[in-house]
Amino acid sequence: MKKEASDRLVAATNRQARYLYEITDVFEGGLVLTGSEVKSLRTGQANMRDAYVRIANGEAFLINCHISPYERGGYANHEPLRTRKVLLHKDQIVRLAGQTAQKGMTLVPLSIYFKKGRAKIEVGLGKGKKVHDKRDAIRERTAKREVEQAVKAATRR
Repeated sequence: MKKEASDRLVAATNRQARYLYEITDVFEGGLVLTGSEVKSLRTGQANMRDAYVRIANGEAFLINCHISPYERGGYANHEPLRTRKVLLHKDQIVRLAGQTAQKGMTLVPLSIYFKKGRAKIEVGLGKGKKVHDKRDAIRERTAKREVEQAVKAATRR
């Protein structure tokens, strides 16, 4: 786990999310977890690569997020890919349900972190990027890296 500014201990991030989706809105919500899931998250044992958030019956659920079983959990361990409830305000859920009904909009989990001892999830509302958008992102990233390397080399001399 790495500590971020503003009292956040990041347990897991979805690094592919901002590459695959154009994120327009970001929401913070709580997660309903079992004890062994919390312990496993604190050791950084989570994978959010294929995870997504779905709204059903007025509730938000995190689906396909893999939290590895806690190694000392014994018989009381959790199922790694179980569906977990995301705690959002009712007005946020209603708004997100309306926006995800639009074509191409989806809810993508961006990161799971601990804030004041509580497990939180950052959910982004995004639209899938096209192939040419991804190429543009790669091109911008390499150009930025080259500029930084040139500045670093110039300051060394």
